[in-house]
Amino acid sequence: MRNPFKRNRKERTPGQKANDNILGLTYAVVLVFVLLFGYSAHFLLFQREQVINNSYNARLDQFAQKVVRGRIFAADGTVLAETALQEDGTETRVYPFGEVYAHAVGYSVRGKTGLESLANFYLLSSHVSPLERLAADLSGTKTQGDDVYTTLDPGLQQAAYDALGDRRGAIVALEPSTGKVLAMVSRPGFDPNTLNEDWERIVTEESGQARLLNRASQGMYPPGSVFKMVMLLEYMREYPDDYEAFQFDCSGVYQVSDGGETYSIQCYHQTAHGQQNLQEAFANSCNGAFASLGLMLDPAGIRQTAQELLFNQELPLSMAYEKSRFALEEGADVWEVLQTSIGQGRTQASPMHIAMITAAAANGGVLMEPYLIQKTESAAGETVREFSPREYGALMTAEEAQALTEMMRAVVESGTGSALQNDRYTAAGKTGSAEYETGKETHAWFTGFAPAEDPQIVVTVIVEEGGSGGRTAGPAARAVMDAWFSE
Repeated sequence: MRNPFKRNRKERTPGQKANDNILGLTYAVVLVFVLLFGYSAHFLLFQREQVINNSYNARLDQFAQKVVRGRIFAADGTVLAETALQEDGTETRVYPFGEVYAHAVGYSVRGKTGLESLANFYLLSSHVSPLERLAADLSGTKTQGDDVYTTLDPGLQQAAYDALGDRRGAIVALEPSTGKVLAMVSRPGFDPNTLNEDWERIVTEESGQARLLNRASQGMYPPGSVFKMVMLLEYMREYPDDYEAFQFDCSGVYQVSDGGETYSIQCYHQTAHGQQNLQEAFANSCNGAFASLGLMLDPAGIRQTAQELLFNQELPLSMAYEKSRFALEEGADVWEVLQTSIGQGRTQASPMHIAMITAAAANGGVLMEPYLIQKTESAAGETVREFSPREYGALMTAEEAQALTEMMRAVVESGTGSALQNDRYTAAGKTGSAEYETGKETHAWFTGFAPAEDPQIVVTVIVEEGGSGGRTAGPAARAVMDAWFSE
């Protein structure tokens, strides 16, 4: 006989079932609203300005119909771009320094680049008083857009521009503790004041000048011996207890036989470095030593370290850039390993990326995201928004950064970076000479920071077909650092 006191959980009335359905629907509706609210909050906090500032957003054109484009300033208040108004209402964008800031500030005709693109939303936003806005609406005139203050240092920018001279290449200077972009120069450049008139000539010239390309962040180059920083880190990781015991006898040409083939790696101008420990091999940029070292390492490990240093990765940059490329795979043949170990082969990097790796080493292993905009102000001088440094994360441990710094100090004190030796400050760095086309001179690299014991500035230089990094890129970096410490 059924127990009358035992509840039968399977028996539910139609009313209970209806209540369950209503409750389920309520939960679903609430969840949808929570998700919508969360997305709206995320959009307003993180994506709003990016979406609004998109070049395909037609709404910005409507902003320009009511707002006079704001000014762009250097960090010290020097005007880098402003809008001149003619009596007939014609607006002309004026760049007082012409080519010096061409790629950093960019242009706003035939599209937008540089800061003109990056800060477009701010420059076309107007935070004038309500009375001024009302008066402008009633009179049919425009209000003044907000001003943008950058991180760029005028003295440093001019020094970098002068240091490159008429040579093709780029220079990037960063503050490693904050990520501020202190200078960014790419040559050859263009005059943004006359770009509209010069456009057809620039885009059709057959000399391969690529004047509109920002070589600092978009130029792709074989890194040459500056890539030995990556190889050094991987070697220390695979041999943590005895990496300092490394020895190599350099004859100027390192030969390896494999499968009936003999491969040769030459040091620059076949210089015979003799017996080298790891620090000496790094300081003298001994290709033979690092080629032999590369054969001792796991290709998968090299690839992992390269990717942790942001090769093949999206970079934390708001400006236009190209991703650096690293192609070494597990099972790669001997020749590819040899080439990759000295920064050749299929490896490609931008000066900005190399500067970021260097900045991480200078900052105890932690990379601060590079940024160009410090703050925006209304036309009345009131701060609208301020931008603070943002930490990306650790690219290496503090111990690895310290070890790498000591190796880079040796480059300047006793190796290929002797052009940076001086009595005013200490420097640490790495030179590079990268082959890119048979029969042509190598690209010259230098990347480093100063003071070595308390880094304030990182400078990375690429000079196309510049030959030796120590003789060409090193002195250019020295000129920029001298300008920084003279200020």
